[in-house]
Amino acid sequence: MNHPASPSALPPEDLATLHALPGHAEAHVDLLLPDCNGVLRGKRVAAEALEKVYAGGVCLPMSLVAADITGNTVEETGLGYDIGDEDRICRPIPGSLRPVPWSPRPALQLLLAMEDGAGGWFEAHPRRVLERVLARYRAAGLTPVVAVELEFYLFDRLADADGRPQPTLNASDGARNASTQVYSIDDLDENAAFIDAVARACRAQRIPADTAVAEYAPGQFEINLKHRADAVAACDDAILLKRAIKAIAQQQGALASFMAKPLAGQAGSGLHLHASVLDADGRNLFAGTPDAPADALRHAVGGLQASARDNLLLFAPHANSYRRFVANAFVPLNDSWGFNNRTVAMRIPHSDAANTRIEHRIAGADANPYLVAAAVLAGMLDGIERQPDPGAPVVGNAYEQFEARSPHWRDAIDAFLGSAFAARWYGDAFRHVYGQQKLKEMRDFQARVPDLDYAWYLRTV
Repeated sequence: MNHPASPSALPPEDLATLHALPGHAEAHVDLLLPDCNGVLRGKRVAAEALEKVYAGGVCLPMSLVAADITGNTVEETGLGYDIGDEDRICRPIPGSLRPVPWSPRPALQLLLAMEDGAGGWFEAHPRRVLERVLARYRAAGLTPVVAVELEFYLFDRLADADGRPQPTLNASDGARNASTQVYSIDDLDENAAFIDAVARACRAQRIPADTAVAEYAPGQFEINLKHRADAVAACDDAILLKRAIKAIAQQQGALASFMAKPLAGQAGSGLHLHASVLDADGRNLFAGTPDAPADALRHAVGGLQASARDNLLLFAPHANSYRRFVANAFVPLNDSWGFNNRTVAMRIPHSDAANTRIEHRIAGADANPYLVAAAVLAGMLDGIERQPDPGAPVVGNAYEQFEARSPHWRDAIDAFLGSAFAARWYGDAFRHVYGQQKLKEMRDFQARVPDLDYAWYLRTV
């Protein structure tokens, strides 16, 4: 007697992805949980275990969400020994099963989200922080549309004689590119094998990459993702794009780095977030012109200005992040705004009226995309609701018109830990966990004695 096959625990889209992979029966699956630093942690399982993963989830330590940048548990968060380093169920994100085209053997990857032990989602998980902000938009009958731009450096896998990163060798002549040719097509051609491989991976993984450009330093590039009316999915795309870029670079004997400031005297790398807001009828609240900007746009900018100090730690999470804030390097040193102006923090790019949007330019490429999006969208909605005045848009060079600020990591940590804005928008649990994670990282960083100390002081003082 033939029995009907039992229904699969996999959603139809993910089941189709599994079956479309040649050799899927022998494949492995990387289960990926983004932590607060945007680092992907998790487990690798055989594809045959997927049914079990979808049906019951997989256990991972709760402390993983707030592991420090070196991978260690931050006891000050209360997620380590204080609770016995408990596991929590992590469940697949439906629709996130994707092939891993750079793998030498059949492979897939799957995003996870962590539960809280009571049947809900863990409030300190970055994806959940963004979802919490988006719930406020839904309650107001609004939908944010976002796009992520990521800058990064492509380095040789071998450091120079001083142990510092250096550009890759040109494919055409074997020389190292030492010049800055912003938007150079020749630089794209020299790195065509890498860029083409990233493009193929994006197509295979359904990552909506749009354009690639050579940026403002040797070996620096930017890849733009298309606008999406699903902010969480847009950040999923950014996280997966970073993984693809790093893996393909490594496969080709290079190193891709999203450090905010890897080289002194060269441009830093940013994460620029483009955002607009649609009403219930699909109309862009920001639609307008430079001569007649929409009130909603002005108020959203005002909200971003007012929340900038509270959110700085989300935009600049690491010690190196603050080295990026230097003058005349297309990095905002104030809270100014303006139309078609790259010297301001909140730029309104050139577009037709219907596609008016804010390009938020403060965050570094080292920031977690989920948290950057949560901070930008929270600031915008807070401004739309409270209606602050952002002042007049800047015309000309904002660096010359405003006093430059030089932010510091310790000040950003203190501001976040004491922020009523962060507690209101992201929840007390996340404010505590993320603040303590960064405070521990800062203390560990400052406890080290760097080589520069020896060079300057060992024999001199």
